[in-house]
Amino acid sequence: MTGTCSVCRNRLCRPWFSCSFPAFLYILTEVKGTVKHKKKKKGINPSAMRCQYCGGTVVLRSADGIYHENHSHTMLYVCSNYPRCDAYVRTHPGTNIPVGTLANRELRTLRNQAHHYFDQLYLSGLMSKQDAYLWLAGLLQVPLSKAHIGFLGEYYCNEVIAESKKLLERRRKQQPAGFRPCKGGEAS
Repeated sequence: MTGTCSVCRNRLCRPWFSCSFPAFLYILTEVKGTVKHKKKKKGINPSAMRCQYCGGTVVLRSADGIYHENHSHTMLYVCSNYPRCDAYVRTHPGTNIPVGTLANRELRTLRNQAHHYFDQLYLSGLMSKQDAYLWLAGLLQVPLSKAHIGFLGEYYCNEVIAESKKLLERRRKQQPAGFRPCKGGEAS
């Protein structure tokens, strides 16, 4: 049974669907003479994002002027009240997907410290990188897909730092004198 979309007037596979169906954005494509509907996730809408520090809107812009050097053409989501409000987050290279949530200078510094101590868990050979992220997911009580320091607030950054230091100190006490693990925990 076929029908016509009430919005774009294209032929539909099922007449009760339309390309303006509220739950999804449909793209109509013709394949071998039939029309198929593909779900497309909506992109990130920076104008819908708000700064948690000042309530300002968020804009996507180049990191030029914020980073001293921006040779890799990094993009950032920045509070529209920058530089009064110093909140921003970078995006994954080549995308508009943020690597975490907006953070002011203090939280960015804390996240960097948390990442430093967390990274030592696998760089010291204490565990593999995958095991370190499993440990982080357990510590945060979140699924592995959500275990990223870029999403952490002050409290959990401090928890990651403290727990990482405990594990590293325990490892240091157990190592024989003069033992130096290879970078990444790999054997030479």
